[in-house]
Amino acid sequence: MFHGLTPAMLARMAELEAMDAADRTDGTPHGQRLRQVPPETGRYLAILAASAPAGRLIEVGTSAGYSALWLSLACRERGDTLLSIDRDPDKLELARQTLEITDSSELVCLAEGDALEIVAGLDGVAFAFVDANRDVLAPCLELLASRLVPGGIVAADNVISHAAEIPGVVEAVLADPRFDAVIVPIGSGVLTARRTRV
Repeated sequence: MFHGLTPAMLARMAELEAMDAADRTDGTPHGQRLRQVPPETGRYLAILAASAPAGRLIEVGTSAGYSALWLSLACRERGDTLLSIDRDPDKLELARQTLEITDSSELVCLAEGDALEIVAGLDGVAFAFVDANRDVLAPCLELLASRLVPGGIVAADNVISHAAEIPGVVEAVLADPRFDAVIVPIGSGVLTARRTRV
């Protein structure tokens, strides 16, 4: 799967990594920063998505399409597509550019709008990556609990780095009988949960 990274994908990833690093130090307002995952998290997500059962693949929080590129590798392997949702039209435009530059547009469908409204209309979800504002995390995980297929996987980013901003959310998932869950200390911390048959 990772051997399928093309020169165009690697070049765009490097460009987005540089933009993200600059955002964090040059005074760019928080809401305008790319705030994307590091490469090792991208690889981890791609492995999770490729290993998920049959069903829909979704991402909540597109930004400039960096994690979507990693997930597109899993889509190619599975013969699937990714639905990536964001409410920021400027970031979605960057993501469109990312997908066009890397010839990945056929693997990733971009959706602009309220993630909770869009997720509420989905079913048969096999994999979901949630990398959105912290206020969206708990309701999104609750929506996904009833929309994931048995064995379906949800991954939520920033649960270690931003633990103080999501009090009780991780603990609730770890205690929820609908999930088998663990916190993986990769990148900013990824809550990884597998839907049980309960």
